[in-house]
Amino acid sequence: MHFQRRFPLPLRPRTLLVLGVIAGLLLCMWQTSRLAREQALQALRQDAENELRLSAASLVGHLSRHDYLPELLASREMVKRFLDDPDTQDPMPLNRMLDRFRATANVSDIYLLDQAGDTLVASNWHRPDTFIGQNYRFRPYYREAMAGKNGSFFGLGIQSQDRGYYFSAPVRLDDTAAEARPDGVMVLKVLLDTVETGWAEQDAELLVTDHDGVIFMASHPELRLTTMAPLTTAQRQAVIASRRYGNAALPPSGLREHHRRDTRTRLVGFDSGPLAGQRYLSLARPMANFDWHIHILKPLTPVHQAQWLAAVLAGGLYGLIALGGGIGWQRLRLRRERERFAERERRTLAQARDELERHVESRTRDLVSTNRRLSAEIEERQRAEDSLRATRDELIQAAKLAVLGQLAAGINHELNQPLAAIRAYTENARAFIARQRIESADANLSQVLELTERMADISAQLRQFSRKSGDNLTAVAVTPCFAYALRLFQSRIQESQVTIAQHWPTQEAWVRADPVRLEQVLVNLIGNALQAMSETPEPLLTLAIVTEATCVHLDVIDNGPGIPEAHLTRIFEPFYTTKTMGSGLGLSISRRIIEDLGGQLDAGDHDDGGAHFRVTLPRIADPDDPARPEESSHA
Repeated sequence: MHFQRRFPLPLRPRTLLVLGVIAGLLLCMWQTSRLAREQALQALRQDAENELRLSAASLVGHLSRHDYLPELLASREMVKRFLDDPDTQDPMPLNRMLDRFRATANVSDIYLLDQAGDTLVASNWHRPDTFIGQNYRFRPYYREAMAGKNGSFFGLGIQSQDRGYYFSAPVRLDDTAAEARPDGVMVLKVLLDTVETGWAEQDAELLVTDHDGVIFMASHPELRLTTMAPLTTAQRQAVIASRRYGNAALPPSGLREHHRRDTRTRLVGFDSGPLAGQRYLSLARPMANFDWHIHILKPLTPVHQAQWLAAVLAGGLYGLIALGGGIGWQRLRLRRERERFAERERRTLAQARDELERHVESRTRDLVSTNRRLSAEIEERQRAEDSLRATRDELIQAAKLAVLGQLAAGINHELNQPLAAIRAYTENARAFIARQRIESADANLSQVLELTERMADISAQLRQFSRKSGDNLTAVAVTPCFAYALRLFQSRIQESQVTIAQHWPTQEAWVRADPVRLEQVLVNLIGNALQAMSETPEPLLTLAIVTEATCVHLDVIDNGPGIPEAHLTRIFEPFYTTKTMGSGLGLSISRRIIEDLGGQLDAGDHDDGGAHFRVTLPRIADPDDPARPEESSHA
């Protein structure tokens, strides 16, 4: 009996401690959850307030930007002239004019009513549900306009059954009689679907209600033409009498208020409908100019998540604190053991450090020696690369001079003709001067000036082709490079009666390259093509520029004998040539130039016979285009 009374006593304090810890945990999580809920609701309300203000401003802006148009159309002379005598005039010009205004203003419909409210012309004259012939004198916008004021109205269309907002303005044939009864009404209809489409992208539900609580605009389609609360008999009769919503049933939306936080903020849910099963924070904002209220429903999911997260974090923190208190006493016990362990580690680390320093010193000596050897090898490699680059540039220049040699005969012919003409014009001028025919002598001297300018152009082309290229790449237009290469071969092309076919794009193609080196490649390719067609009966040289999204292709195609299969794989090798007088460097240097420019040079046989050489270079935007992205200029 003595042992039975003493056994349970040690368990009681431990049980009380466990229960106290659990009670403290629950209390902490509950209080933290309440605080987090309140803060999350305030943040959610602030977000809802901002979104609601922006949505209301967007709706007002969408509707108000069209309110001037009916008054503007009502003042047009074409409208007044037709309204003065509609029975004897063709309405189609006015119908088309209203349709053009409708398309330009991006509205639904524009139509003209006479004094009796009958529709005379409309922008939808060609549709089966046209307004022409319909009477709208029951609409408030008609009555307001006939009273001499600009009117407005919202509701369902009688013909289209589309929800819209209507603007109207009186039409007076005599503008000086401001007090007289208007002669007609100009009406404009704006659809509301565009605004609702933008609302559907938000993480919230937006509703617009009229003074009767009818939801005529909503981001969720199934909420449209429902009511915030069931309508009374008097309200329903008033809505039916206004014919605002046609024959719509206007059922309740199922909205139910759970808690009201202030005059504008509520916590609500839906007993039925598409939004049932979830609660929302509802915030309303009046739109006094339209006698509307706009509502936003923000899901409370973030609030619930914040509650659970705060409760979990509070529980975790509480658990950490409890755990910290539980293991605090163990730290005192383990402290001495750690100190002993740290002392042993310090001695071990000191020994390892000394060994590491000796190893590092040995490795440092090896690395210094290796670095010296590498520095010497790098300097030698740089000297070799500089020598190779200089040799490559000299080869390129030599290739240019070789092409100039090939062009010498044609250039000599180009210069001999102007020289012979200059001699003849000069002798004639002397004879005219001796006969006192100054005007004839002046005409001959003018011809001499033109011929000398032509010779200067030929000389300038030679100087431009023979100059050395630079290393800096710039924006280069492709078409002028082709034109320059053709000018060098102009006499040769004329003598050989070569037909030139040029296929250029509608807009200039631009690449990043060195213009001198690109022109040299084109001169080499065109020169080879002309030489290949030397024995062709009807030589045809085709030059084409093909643009793609990221690159530009420059094609040089001849109708010569083509390239034999055995030679096709070796034509770009240095010193390989099938010509008796060729150096074998032209195509090899041309491919190297194009590769240095970041492109490629390919060769093959054309489908219609002859050889086909294609230069492919990266495409860039037009440098003179103001819409060109800034970074493209630094590509």
